[in-house]
Amino acid sequence: MPITPATATNSPSSGAAEPILLELVDEDGVTIGTAEKLAAHQPPGRLHRAFSVFLFDERGRLLIQQRALGKYHSPGVWSNTCCGHPYPGEAPFAAAARRTFEELGVSPSLLAEAGTVRYNHPDPASGLVEQEYNHLFVGMVQSPPRPDPQEVASTAFVTPAELAERHAADTFSAWFPTVLDAARPAVRELTGPSAGW
Repeated sequence: MPITPATATNSPSSGAAEPILLELVDEDGVTIGTAEKLAAHQPPGRLHRAFSVFLFDERGRLLIQQRALGKYHSPGVWSNTCCGHPYPGEAPFAAAARRTFEELGVSPSLLAEAGTVRYNHPDPASGLVEQEYNHLFVGMVQSPPRPDPQEVASTAFVTPAELAERHAADTFSAWFPTVLDAARPAVRELTGPSAGW
């Protein structure tokens, strides 16, 4: 596993993990500071920078993931291809590509910005709150996912109809409908009218 701020630790004698910091932003997405990851998600939540990735195969099917059961936030629920938080000072585009590879073992192709969306989604199950200024990205995936089991429990490629069936039967992340709706214009441009998005 590569050493990143998410996995780095202090010297063995201290035994303490480095805190994971998020970038706090104002309503215009301008950075105003940092906060520890869990603290930023405690109610009422602090507005912070995030990203969401939507990757599609050559048939226009969306790659979705089921979050690992060990995740502190929204474990076991289905969501978009990848989502997360840039490290302070990291470009959202770079963070999206990095995290997609770390979680799913794939490097997106044709990755493109798809706008931003701001939302406030409490998660009743955990009591945490997603106050996010979210950068959206769409792209293609051209190799089979190799998920990290600590991050991802399962993956699936779905058509719009299959996604609707899954959404009716399974639990999805609180933010999923919001980010998908916001990304739809870019999704349609990428996948074409025949894909049905």
